[in-house]
Amino acid sequence: MRMDYRCVVFDMDGVLFDSESLVIQSWEMVAQAHGIPHVAEICHRCLGANAAASKQMFLTFYGADFPYDTYKAEMSQKFWENVEAGNLVLKSGVREILDFLELHHISTAIASSTRKAMIQRELAIFDLEKKFCKIIGGDQVHHSKPHPEIYQKACAALDVSPSLAIAIEDSYNGIRSAHDAGMQAIMIPDLLPPTEEILPLTAGVYPSLAALQTFLEGENQNADL
Repeated sequence: MRMDYRCVVFDMDGVLFDSESLVIQSWEMVAQAHGIPHVAEICHRCLGANAAASKQMFLTFYGADFPYDTYKAEMSQKFWENVEAGNLVLKSGVREILDFLELHHISTAIASSTRKAMIQRELAIFDLEKKFCKIIGGDQVHHSKPHPEIYQKACAALDVSPSLAIAIEDSYNGIRSAHDAGMQAIMIPDLLPPTEEILPLTAGVYPSLAALQTFLEGENQNADL
């Protein structure tokens, strides 16, 4: 499939960092301490959603009296303890694809459901802050993924038409969001495999960022012919 693009917008969790599994591990620690059943199941439903949407999903699943804020704070503490212990892993191929895009003057952004301050904090751990022209966090939009707002906002910030933008996602909510924004949605599966519903919404599914980069390198060479 031929791709014409002027920018690439990355989701963060599960795409740049192996953070979604770390979040679920942290939630499972909280669940074990407090006897909360099925927490991994609800965490998978929340993949790609922002804080407000995730809270609502937890309350819908466990009931309105579920002390979400208390447990979320406990989970967050465990997550950052894991990060400080060096357990947050950069996904394979991240630096290479960012260097490739920079070399070819392709603008980059992050559109993540994570709060912007947390995005910046995680990027700083790996000295990646300057690799992205724009950062749009989940606390900067009114509607969570799968609504297209966050990707629409990212494209507007880069001054690029969504039709000339690639979105790189790992979650179903993220693919739906990017597709509905009018972008070329690429899925690089992390915790969730592509489904019959999701596949038609993508412009391609690749096993890794390295595989996607190989494809884009071929596209770039063809464009130079």
